[in-house]
Amino acid sequence: MVMEEPLSTFAADVDTASYSNLRRLIREGYTLDSIPEGAVRIEELVNYFSYNHKGPTGKEPFGITTQISRCPWNEEAELLMIGLRTQDIDYSQAPPSNLVFLLDVSGSMGDFDKLPLLQESFGLLAENLTSRDRVSIVTYAADTQTVLDGVRGSETQKIVKAVNSLSADGGTYGSKGIETAYALAEAHFIPGGNNRVILATDGDLNIGMTTEEELGDLITEKKESGVFLSVLGFGTGNIKDNKMETLADQGNGNYAYIDSLQEAKKVLVEEMCATLLTICKDVKFQVEFNPAVIESYRLLGYENRTMRREDFHDDTKDAGEIGAGHSVTALYEIVLKDSSGSISEEEIEDLKYSKEYRQELDNGKFDGVRDLPASMKEWMTLSIRYKRPAEKHSSILEYPIGYESYTSKPDEDFVFAAVVAEFGLLASHSRYPEGASMYHVDKTLRSIELTDKYREEFRELVEVIYSTMR
Repeated sequence: MVMEEPLSTFAADVDTASYSNLRRLIREGYTLDSIPEGAVRIEELVNYFSYNHKGPTGKEPFGITTQISRCPWNEEAELLMIGLRTQDIDYSQAPPSNLVFLLDVSGSMGDFDKLPLLQESFGLLAENLTSRDRVSIVTYAADTQTVLDGVRGSETQKIVKAVNSLSADGGTYGSKGIETAYALAEAHFIPGGNNRVILATDGDLNIGMTTEEELGDLITEKKESGVFLSVLGFGTGNIKDNKMETLADQGNGNYAYIDSLQEAKKVLVEEMCATLLTICKDVKFQVEFNPAVIESYRLLGYENRTMRREDFHDDTKDAGEIGAGHSVTALYEIVLKDSSGSISEEEIEDLKYSKEYRQELDNGKFDGVRDLPASMKEWMTLSIRYKRPAEKHSSILEYPIGYESYTSKPDEDFVFAAVVAEFGLLASHSRYPEGASMYHVDKTLRSIELTDKYREEFRELVEVIYSTMR
């Protein structure tokens, strides 16, 4: 309820691993009922796809898009879509990169969908690097080995040969590999450049520091060097999704799951700058809902990204990172307040809208939604905190959202994001699916134009799941 908690605070998220992992499960024959608990993170399904959100204007690092329309699965609610997008940058115009490939070559990586796929994937990345870049390679199994030390990115054959020469054997001393990789990244640090460790693993760390807490603390310490982290998950069976997500979250980075060469091309070639070049770090969203208009709300997904309201203003609290050309999409179910509703004075907090209500109550002017004064037409305010990559202190931007964002005919980005979220409610075994159904998901996807191969692929996955239910 808005009166009980008018603020919704969470870290921005551009991870996509949950979607590609779910795609793998469906292709392996999993039904809707057999998808494992915790495998589906709705926000990662939604954010896997690209949307035509507004880009930045002026000096702001991102643009904001908002739309409100009917909620497809809940006739009593509206659906709010908030979209953020950074400026796309051509890699040739980006700052030089200092990259350390941290590659897991332990015995568990021997399967065809692990090390062999890793080698092909990093071969694709190597082909797109330049002479301005520096590349190091660290491997870890029972111990670590430095395979390359700061070679030029244009030495493609040398890099590819080094990656392809690797074989899998032994235990998984991941924490030592992390320490070695960060030491190399710091040794070749490029001031003003893109300094990053790219960890590729199935996440099965079993020597040295192995718990999420230990690894999280290690990465939190290492990120203070100004080196960012990208995590790429590979393989099936013993994949440790939770550990990899923790590493990316704590390391000012992102997490993707590579289940095919096509996914490697998407993450490391098509979205190269988004994956490797951070535009904003510690990005936090806070939405303050107007309790005269909004009765209640539900943020879809982001369960492990929620933050306390006071964390929004605390620059020491880690949040999400956004790369060049990245978009972040968040969806809320919102229930409008009945027009006859009123607000008692003792319920009011000392927040933006509450102060205005107190004044209106004192003046005896307030009588429910229909009688809102002109100054109270806002439905909510979106606040975003962020830091530039080299900054220690955050900046804040605020965007009032009101009835002007409402439409009875939402665009196809809105419809598509909504249908992905509806599928996510079902696939994640949500306790509150409302009226979500595979019939409606399938019907909606057949009614709209799918503008790229990734959206078409999503429809194919839905058809596979739906066919098992008929």
